[in-house]
Amino acid sequence: MVETAPSTQLVRRLNASAMLKAMRGAGVLTGTDLMAATGLSRATVISICDELVRLGWLQELENQRGAGDYVKGRPARRFVFDDRAASVLGIDIGATKITAIVADMAGTPLSQVTMPFRHAYSVPADERADVLDRIAAKALDEAGVSVDSVLAVSVGVAAPVSRAGEVLTAQEFWKSFDVRGIISERHGWHVLLENDANLAALAERWRGTAQGVDNLVVMLASDRLGSGILESGRLLHGQLGGFGELGYLDNLDGVGDTSGIAHYAVLWAREALEAHPRSRLHKLCAGDPEALTAEMVFAAAADGDASAVGVLDRVAHRMARVIGSLSTLVNPELVVLAGAVAESARALIPAINKELPDFTHTPPRLEASTLGDGIVSIGAIRHALDYVEENALDVFPASLSRSASS
Repeated sequence: MVETAPSTQLVRRLNASAMLKAMRGAGVLTGTDLMAATGLSRATVISICDELVRLGWLQELENQRGAGDYVKGRPARRFVFDDRAASVLGIDIGATKITAIVADMAGTPLSQVTMPFRHAYSVPADERADVLDRIAAKALDEAGVSVDSVLAVSVGVAAPVSRAGEVLTAQEFWKSFDVRGIISERHGWHVLLENDANLAALAERWRGTAQGVDNLVVMLASDRLGSGILESGRLLHGQLGGFGELGYLDNLDGVGDTSGIAHYAVLWAREALEAHPRSRLHKLCAGDPEALTAEMVFAAAADGDASAVGVLDRVAHRMARVIGSLSTLVNPELVVLAGAVAESARALIPAINKELPDFTHTPPRLEASTLGDGIVSIGAIRHALDYVEENALDVFPASLSRSASS
């Protein structure tokens, strides 16, 4: 069969992506090293290295005699990936704040900035766009990188997102807020959109407790419940981006909705406050139920307050039902509790583990995330880097864009 031009170009892109993955963070490599790492032929490796050098991804070091590609006295050609050749931006748009991280091409964070999002979803679209502008500018300034160094921006949103990056929801908030269009129009950046829980799953497998785990559920579990699911290392979206959405919990006995750990910890603690006015909880909130926070409930339970312990037992029982139902459906090896409540939720794991066998025949291992509030932005960085790697021959550092396109 005669190979067509499009298929040749696709193979070349795949090979370039494999080369970048092998070189990122690996230090100085020779052609022989890259052949071993990728399984590609010498001719292919050298050809792609030459192109990646031209595009600014690789630096070729001065020739030296030595091991590796030694051929009839000619020294090996040595290459190194340029981590600072460009940058990517990861943004998490939450209900009350926006977090942005700038990272280099090795995925090393260069800055992280968080700004409040006034009045949550009631903010007009133009004002939301201005907040995005300010946080992006501040993050880039603190990272010490230029606007034209950004090759891709990934944005996490609390809504189903299709494989094509389209928000599929009837929520008025997202109907009126064209995130991709606004950022792309104002800055000319390539903008990717993804569900926040899906990005949390990418982050956890990349930098968190789930490294090396192929069958994984990461659950954002603070005020609301959302899940990102990997099966055999592949992020699942479903037909319209709704894979991992937990709306079915509305109809699950003992659960009833998608509210999360922090929500119910506070709600049930307020009920307990009325029944136990002299409790540790009462002291922590100075007798004001409206001042109660999830952190206060966990702190009171850690101090042995019986009413707070009872509240967390109820929360653990509810989460065992949630995790049990999800585990029965997708059978993960590991479930990670993530989001703002993750560190506190670690205290719930023994009680959840005890009850899980009552709700699933295949109980997974449970962990709490260590990535903190930045988990969605970290996943957005991974998402943007994946895009850049897959399109390495089409996107490249702005400093070389003229010569590369000529």
